[in-house]
Amino acid sequence: MNGAGRGLSLLAGGVYALILAPVVVVVALAFSADNFIVFPPSGFSLRWFRALAGNAPLLAALGVSVQVACAVTLLSLVIGVPAALALAKGRFRFREALTGFFLAPLLLPTLITGLALLLFFTRLRLTATLPGLALGHMTVTVPFVIRMMTTAFATLPHDIEAAAATLGAAPWRVLRRVTLPLALPGVIACACLSFLLSFDETVISLFLSGPRAATLPVEMVHYVEGRTDPLIAALSVVLIIFTLIVVVAVERLVGVARAVSK
Repeated sequence: MNGAGRGLSLLAGGVYALILAPVVVVVALAFSADNFIVFPPSGFSLRWFRALAGNAPLLAALGVSVQVACAVTLLSLVIGVPAALALAKGRFRFREALTGFFLAPLLLPTLITGLALLLFFTRLRLTATLPGLALGHMTVTVPFVIRMMTTAFATLPHDIEAAAATLGAAPWRVLRRVTLPLALPGVIACACLSFLLSFDETVISLFLSGPRAATLPVEMVHYVEGRTDPLIAALSVVLIIFTLIVVVAVERLVGVARAVSK
């Protein structure tokens, strides 16, 4: 058992090292003093972080991504939380089939989803618009919110809700004063992760964005197509730090494993 345990530990360590190696390379390149991507760097500097602060196209794309992600997060919660509550607490026919229908977009490759949205939104003239980007991202975030909140509502202690109802509280009052406060950590986790999903969505954005509505991932793709400097590495480090902050916040609230499990 000890030998097997050490072998598994070494294997796990090798897998983690393989996963984290690109991150180490990106961090090193972000502080490079070279004009081109060279690893290992010949020197270290903060020049690319300063250049990032003055790059107007990337900053404009950042603003678009933040606007879209905020709208997507709000709308996903407005749609997903009530739907999850109905699926978790309701007792009606075809509930399992309806759950599968809501979660079906999570099973589709984003490439297929993006192409389908492009064909559909072109007729509605929603391509290259902020509403179109928001609706496209919601095809991913709304099922994700429903999945997470269904779990959150299903794991709430039923005794507390039953006690409130027994003491004379109306169903709406039980929902407002008991159910939603208990589920608040899950709602906050959904909001954080929905924001990240929308902010980081690349494939759907590539299909739906345009010159007037380009998100940050799309602008990053366009940047590396014509340049080979470490500016994007510096931006990647900033995004990694931001993502880590959000993930740590979710872990403190509900735990990442619980938040993403079904």
